[in-house]
Amino acid sequence: MDLIDELKAFVATAQTGSFTAAAGQMGVSNRLTSKYVAELEARLGVRLLQRTTRKVGLTPAGEDLLARAPAILDDLDALIGEVTERSRGFTGVIRVSASVTFGEIWVAGMLERFGRANPALSFDLRLSDRHVDLATEGIDVAFRLGRIDTQSLKARKLGSFRSVLVASPAYLARCGAPGVPADLAGHDCIIDTNRRTPRRWRLGPEDAADAVAVQGRFQVNSARAAVDLATKGLGIAYVPRFALTKALTSGALVPLLADHAGEAGTLSAVYLEGRVLPRKVRALIDFAVEDIRVAGIL
Repeated sequence: MDLIDELKAFVATAQTGSFTAAAGQMGVSNRLTSKYVAELEARLGVRLLQRTTRKVGLTPAGEDLLARAPAILDDLDALIGEVTERSRGFTGVIRVSASVTFGEIWVAGMLERFGRANPALSFDLRLSDRHVDLATEGIDVAFRLGRIDTQSLKARKLGSFRSVLVASPAYLARCGAPGVPADLAGHDCIIDTNRRTPRRWRLGPEDAADAVAVQGRFQVNSARAAVDLATKGLGIAYVPRFALTKALTSGALVPLLADHAGEAGTLSAVYLEGRVLPRKVRALIDFAVEDIRVAGIL
């Protein structure tokens, strides 16, 4: 067996706590992952994992190896990648995660643009409104909106965005426009459950924002769906500016309470702490910094 494959199988199994999850991350069978780890244990003459019916744990020797093996594998990947890329350009797969709406609006197109200059690269884009575990799912980089709470992740800021209150001309003709934030309590509001506080909308400076309790008939977990419902005159939506570009330009929706700034958030590229970032992933993040500026959607 190849020592590098054995080490990769051990690290993936130790980090995910499961041969099955490790096999999915490596793209091989469960049986082969287990065999790689067994071969490594035989090579070293020591048990690395404690196997039970429910999970896989580390022995003291396994803990020692896990403390150093990921950095060794990252250094080796970086070395091989650097030598290869000098002659052939970037190769392999980059696994990317993003939220559904933002991924559809910008990330998918950004990857296509980056891919034009790197024809030997492949991309695995996974869209989900939950924050996936990068180690467990083998994600190289995730594009996330809002605060980054996980200490095991490193983040690079790509830009800032604001939420905007909007409604259709038909809704405003029927129900009138709110004059102050408190008026929102008497309007039909479209609730986006992806927000941190879906039914409390904050407007104005952060140190003196007005928090208004809102209600409405429609509750969705998608900014794009909230925009669609608002366009049909079904209520007021409070969504990130990047989801509104076409609707505002066409006049299908109009902004409300312009004197009260919407909540601000940060767009970041995040990746696992404590590992050497592959050059192709670093190049993708560098490209994303410029691409989001050119796109002008934030």
